[in-house]
Amino acid sequence: MININKLSYKRICLLQGPMGPFFYKLAKYLKSRNNQVYKINFNGGDWIFYPNHSINFLSSIKEWPSFLENTLNQLNIDIIILFGDCRPMHLIAREIAHKKGIKIIVFEEGYVRPNYITMEEFGVNNYSSLPRNPDFYLEQPLREIESPQNVTNRFFYRTLWAILYYLSSALLRRWFRHYKHHRPLNLLEIAPWIRSFWRKGMYAVKERGIHVELVSTLSGKYFLVPLQVHNDAQLFYHSQYNSIEQFIREVINSFATCAPLDTYLVIKHHPMDRGYRDYSNMLQSLADSYKVNGRLYYIHDRHLPTLLKHAKGVVLINSTVGLSALYHDVPLKVCGRAVYDMAGLTFTGTLNDFWQQAQSSRSDRKLFKHFYSYLIHQTQLNCSFY
Repeated sequence: MININKLSYKRICLLQGPMGPFFYKLAKYLKSRNNQVYKINFNGGDWIFYPNHSINFLSSIKEWPSFLENTLNQLNIDIIILFGDCRPMHLIAREIAHKKGIKIIVFEEGYVRPNYITMEEFGVNNYSSLPRNPDFYLEQPLREIESPQNVTNRFFYRTLWAILYYLSSALLRRWFRHYKHHRPLNLLEIAPWIRSFWRKGMYAVKERGIHVELVSTLSGKYFLVPLQVHNDAQLFYHSQYNSIEQFIREVINSFATCAPLDTYLVIKHHPMDRGYRDYSNMLQSLADSYKVNGRLYYIHDRHLPTLLKHAKGVVLINSTVGLSALYHDVPLKVCGRAVYDMAGLTFTGTLNDFWQQAQSSRSDRKLFKHFYSYLIHQTQLNCSFY
């Protein structure tokens, strides 16, 4: 793992970071260690959190490759640091950095949650350089994992930073008019975050009875399907699906056709998509069509570790919930592409077969312990972006 405290690179270029002041604080820290740090802003949201001593890119994405190459040459950059390697600007930056032999550090939300963030060289998730060979991990020493400091309950700050980011992007649009964000970027984006805050409390009350049922009478009888954010880059770059809706249809069709009649399907909404999407009508329609009424549950903000402990199995695209499922020794079927999807950890057969064979496909616990230890020590930092 690259140790941020011992960077041998002295000329650092920061691209887009997470919403909020994280990159500003990171730059301040790096400068205190005698590094020269340069920041490129792409929109008003970037600028509001890093207004001073930064470079503003005001042109279109067609001009980005030449702009970046010239900037890297002029500043003699040693290393690029960015958040999220699937953003259009960052995909280009990765290619240019690779061609020029410049190192890249990629930050991302934690593979292991809560209390961690991810930091890897060159790429994360399916772009990660982590080996996919089980034998590699079994040959690694089993290092002790220290209990992490608790850095959860940051929803208020994440919401605040998001509102400031979208507000600033909209107000400063005239200066960054050529910028195309990987998600909608206007004042209307504030509404879903406010709606999300309100819905969080509403669902907590509405679904209280469902939670009791899942951990009692339905314990060990349901398959959990955690959804991802509807515009998650993992969906489009690291899976065969074009939408969450396509994934949902495939799962319900397979479940209705192949799952034992005494099992249930629990679809869990992603908490960060709470203000944007509601699949209630779609799920009711599919339940009617596939005759699984009474066997299909749709939930939101339930305690994930508890749900996993009572699940018969987990089906997902490539969410980091997969690692939580493995941690709790729950049979897992990955329908996309993920760093942890390998023989000995996940079910390698078809989704249709998983419903019947889940209980005989638990992970090799020795392999998991070695993989998890390596993952934590090589890619995870105990902190929060927000």
